[in-house]
Amino acid sequence: MANVVPVDEFATGEWYPGFKPEHFESPYIVDAASPFKPGDEQGFWFLDFHWSRGLTPLAATLWSSDGYCWGTQHAAEALPLPPGRGITARFAGTHLYGCALPETDPREIGARANRIATNLPHFLANYRSIWDAGRDELEATWQYFRGVDFTGTPDLTDLLTQGRRYHKRSMEIHFGVMYPMLANFLGFYGACADMGINPAEIGKFLQGEDTKIMETDRELDKLALRARQAGIAAVFEENEPHQLREALGRHGGAASVWLTEFDDFLQIYGWRAEATCDVGVPSWIEDNTIPLGLVKTFLKRDDAHDFEAAARNAAAERDEAIDNARSGLTREEQAVFDAGLASNQAANFPWWQDDHNYYIDLKVMLPLRWGCQELARRENADDKDDMLYLFWPELLDVASGRRPYAGELKSLVGERRQYFDHWFAKRSEMPKVLGTIPEAVEDPVLIEIFGLNPGAIKAVQNPDAAKQTVMSGVAAAKGTARGTARVLQSSDELHRLEPGSILVCESTSPNWTPAFGKIAGAVCDGGGMLSHAAIVGREYGVPTVTAVGIATLSISDGDEIEVDGTNGTVTIVTKATTTTPDTGAETPAGVAG
Repeated sequence: MANVVPVDEFATGEWYPGFKPEHFESPYIVDAASPFKPGDEQGFWFLDFHWSRGLTPLAATLWSSDGYCWGTQHAAEALPLPPGRGITARFAGTHLYGCALPETDPREIGARANRIATNLPHFLANYRSIWDAGRDELEATWQYFRGVDFTGTPDLTDLLTQGRRYHKRSMEIHFGVMYPMLANFLGFYGACADMGINPAEIGKFLQGEDTKIMETDRELDKLALRARQAGIAAVFEENEPHQLREALGRHGGAASVWLTEFDDFLQIYGWRAEATCDVGVPSWIEDNTIPLGLVKTFLKRDDAHDFEAAARNAAAERDEAIDNARSGLTREEQAVFDAGLASNQAANFPWWQDDHNYYIDLKVMLPLRWGCQELARRENADDKDDMLYLFWPELLDVASGRRPYAGELKSLVGERRQYFDHWFAKRSEMPKVLGTIPEAVEDPVLIEIFGLNPGAIKAVQNPDAAKQTVMSGVAAAKGTARGTARVLQSSDELHRLEPGSILVCESTSPNWTPAFGKIAGAVCDGGGMLSHAAIVGREYGVPTVTAVGIATLSISDGDEIEVDGTNGTVTIVTKATTTTPDTGAETPAGVAG
């Protein structure tokens, strides 16, 4: 009998102050996003680790509507995926839960299987041109927005609408490429498993490829080296990340020269935010705290991370894993293996999974953010981010002059900020899963990216989870490491990671990548073999265990822990004497107090 975790606590019909159902009306394919409602306990809902801060009203609209309920559902129907129709979304407070939409009709599953058998080979034969065309289309739109004078545009309505279209189109391209690549990888994965190849080795076959995200890390590391050479490391040591820009400016001389180099770096790599497609979070250009904090922590290392050696080791490990796998196969099996490997090397999903974020996930929401901030200036709002606490129809009403901001809406924004802060503080208490919990999950996205395997699902239902001292998960990146645990709720806290510490979090996204250049190991509640943490852990040679389920609940900040990324275990060696970390911030980045 299936276990059911009730949704009643969240299905109250209430949401952000002043919310009306029509505020959330957007096109969808199979199912629309909404707050939780009665009857949702029939689905299996997982707490999405991408937005551990929670989402403002505008951010909630953009991702759940354009990403999940249009992007994934559109792609799953177009390919199609035989057993799945994409993902839908519900909100518990400000926190987003996803649910895979299954196709259960056997006849329809068969028809969809026939269609993908025709469509997938065409995609794979033209993968490079399809992705290049999509990427170039988005980059052209990005350059258009870079050239727009938001302050000089009398009516912002069209610009905001164009920004929304850019975001939605990016989701079509994102999932239109992601799903067929993932389907191809899973076909290869299944064939390897059938031939007796260790599943833990399969992810290694495609590692060793460079990405724009890794390129960013190398450039940050170079900035840290130049700061040391310029004799300004002490400025970083003596100041907190949010103070560094001003402190470097006061220092003058070599620090001013370094700041010029830093600003040049930002013009190339700084158009990225510390969250996936979250309009509520600033870019590095807008707020230098994160990149300066990363340089600060890089400078704490006695020996810099050797990116070239890590790349060589990743490639050598890949080649060794491939040779070992082939050596145990018959000639006929080798032919199947070689064909699948060649196809996946040509359309390399782990590479694309990280690389595409530079072009899509970390920046496509920025034009909307700029428009919202300009509108806030014109409306004399209390804070530049106040418009992010409006729902989409409210935003357009204010921009077009159909509804005044002063008065009711301004009051609602204040209440919604309080609501956001209330739920931000509750993140650690949120159930990892809700609804009808299956014994096993079949959706490949949920398994390989979110890490919702039987072990993780069982772990999060354990009433004694907080007392566990030995945990198991996915052996994502080999090796063993021991160090001090730093339990982070979001990437805003990356500056708290000392060289040699162990990162413990819900999961990582590309904005977390710089951490892997300084940590000794990583442990994540979620994430499968194709998650960001698993991919980067392998590329950087950082022992990593994902899909633990209860890591952030069982492990306290300051615990001494051991991570065995070869066997997929995490052990608490010594409990910390204090469990209250000083995060240095009371509110998440981009959210004004």
